[in-house]
Amino acid sequence: MSDGRCYDTSKATCAMTVDVEDYFHVAAFDKTIHRSDWGIKYPLRVEQSTHRILELFDEHNVKATFFMLGWVANVCPSLAKEIVDNGHELASHGTHHQKATSQSPEAFRDDVYRSKALLEDITGVPINGYRAPSFSINPTNEWAFSVLAELGFVYSSSTYPVKHDHYGAPDWPKSKYLRPEGIYELPIPTLFKFGRSIPIGGGGFFRLYPYQLSKALITNYINRTGLPYSFYFHPWEIDEHQPRIANVPLKSHFRHYLNLGKMEDRVRYLLTDFSWNTMSHVFQLDGRTNDSTTADQRTDTPRYASLGRICR
Repeated sequence: MSDGRCYDTSKATCAMTVDVEDYFHVAAFDKTIHRSDWGIKYPLRVEQSTHRILELFDEHNVKATFFMLGWVANVCPSLAKEIVDNGHELASHGTHHQKATSQSPEAFRDDVYRSKALLEDITGVPINGYRAPSFSINPTNEWAFSVLAELGFVYSSSTYPVKHDHYGAPDWPKSKYLRPEGIYELPIPTLFKFGRSIPIGGGGFFRLYPYQLSKALITNYINRTGLPYSFYFHPWEIDEHQPRIANVPLKSHFRHYLNLGKMEDRVRYLLTDFSWNTMSHVFQLDGRTNDSTTADQRTDTPRYASLGRICR
């Protein structure tokens, strides 16, 4: 709800986030691309794309939160270290980009535990944030919040309060709130217009809308609510030369490849037009954790040795 005031968007700090995954991890391709072919039949491109993002952020003096797949961290450990060394916040995106809605509580716990432990072992910093692949926490699997709290996460950003064919929890809160399980949830932002909640948090919708429309919607959100805004995108979205995947549904093909060649410039405009920082900074999360898992216990975490180290 708006309090009637007008907020200066040039001074408003927004949270910039990057979901660190490669083009072959996308959920829309999971029936076409086998996990065994990741980084082999389909060449790895996430390292170079993420380096480009780090350069863009450095040019604009922006700090961001990188939700990194455990799989990427395992094959590119130097990339995880570089993100932290550049002053950004590192967070978990799970291990193998499996939707939480497709996992049992036991499988979900194992997937998230392994990613958190691996990221912490590589970088030596606590991992306080988590984002479910495809925003796949909704009323059918609220138990996921209990697992995240048990594993010591301070916050999650795993819900998108819209109606969508791949995700959505339209009736859930639309701004930061403390869950009964003791973990904060930071939903992807939406703006209520024309009788419905419009997705304005980034990703494919940001590539679909003309940039000036996105800018106007974000500005409207800040002016009407006075709440922190957050934005997300993926390294593969600035990589217009990535391999084209054959035999995927037309809708998935359209969504994935739409305006990839325009994305980097649009991100650059966004970095100029608004002020950005990490999720923990913008949403005032102090980093406290209820993690009962000790460092000694984490040493048993699998290191995916069979995958090898692809990056430097």
